[in-house]
Amino acid sequence: MKIAIDAMGGDNAPKALVEGCINAANEYEIEIYLVGMKNEIEKLIDGVRPQKGTIHIVHAGEVITNEDAPVQGIKQKKDSSMVVGLKMVKDEQCDAFLSAGNTGAFLAGSLLKVGRIKGIDRPALAPLLPTAKGGCMLIDAGANMDCKPKNLLQFAIMGSIYMEKVAGILSPRVGLLSVGTEETKGNELTKQSYDLLKNSKLNFIGNIEARDISDGICDVCVCDGFVGNVVLKNTEGLASTIMGLLKEELMKTTVSKFGALLLKNSFKNFKKRFDYKEYGGAPFLGINGIMIKAHGSSDGRAIMNAIRQAKLLYDNNCINRIVMDLKNTGVNDIE
Repeated sequence: MKIAIDAMGGDNAPKALVEGCINAANEYEIEIYLVGMKNEIEKLIDGVRPQKGTIHIVHAGEVITNEDAPVQGIKQKKDSSMVVGLKMVKDEQCDAFLSAGNTGAFLAGSLLKVGRIKGIDRPALAPLLPTAKGGCMLIDAGANMDCKPKNLLQFAIMGSIYMEKVAGILSPRVGLLSVGTEETKGNELTKQSYDLLKNSKLNFIGNIEARDISDGICDVCVCDGFVGNVVLKNTEGLASTIMGLLKEELMKTTVSKFGALLLKNSFKNFKKRFDYKEYGGAPFLGINGIMIKAHGSSDGRAIMNAIRQAKLLYDNNCINRIVMDLKNTGVNDIE
């Protein structure tokens, strides 16, 4: 597999990106193309000889920052690390692209430079949320604010394929996020989407409420991007608050500090289960190429796991599987 990396995207670029790529090249037989300021990357990679993979440097003289307007950034900064990397996928020089940079620009650039899978009206951002029983894919998490029932069915199909092929879950459970579990609950979008999902070949378990996600009631949680982004941000904020309050309580007294010391490994494992770095990034499903959006504050470990995620998508031929399943379901005939 050949993967292009936006070496200049993210809060810790390029150091974290280079570190993650070196670790991945030591672990996997892949070709990595670090795209960005050549001089800066060379300083960090000088003398490194990966054990399994290979690392190349592709110079790009511009950077799309978080302050840049997404579409303008893509159109105006043609020599940016993001645009150059996306073009490498479009020209089939690489099989995948990864960025921890400007999310809006990444999504806009993927659509403008690479394009959608035939049969997908609207690609979706699909992060994994930690639950009591593993990870649950939230799709869409912010790419599409207004959706049609057909879009949610497409999201469900793509998410189900990902969870089966990448996460190894046989017949993933698909839930539709609504305000109640009854079939009649929700707005017009969820009611109409319910009928489409119920009549599909997916393992549809019906409506679920937001509080059910953390219990691991489903493997794929389907919703429009507005609702999904609210859920995602609330989950991130809640996890951070819980960890902060827990640490505060444990540090209050000598007894609690001693107890925390005894339970150090348990707390470490607990924190790991809610750490986004373990998941690496969120796939942008529906683009005609493997796209992985890493968290802006990703460190080397998170980048390595994001590369691993891209490799799993590639090894399991997920893009072609999505294309074939869309044909078999006849979803493209739905208005």
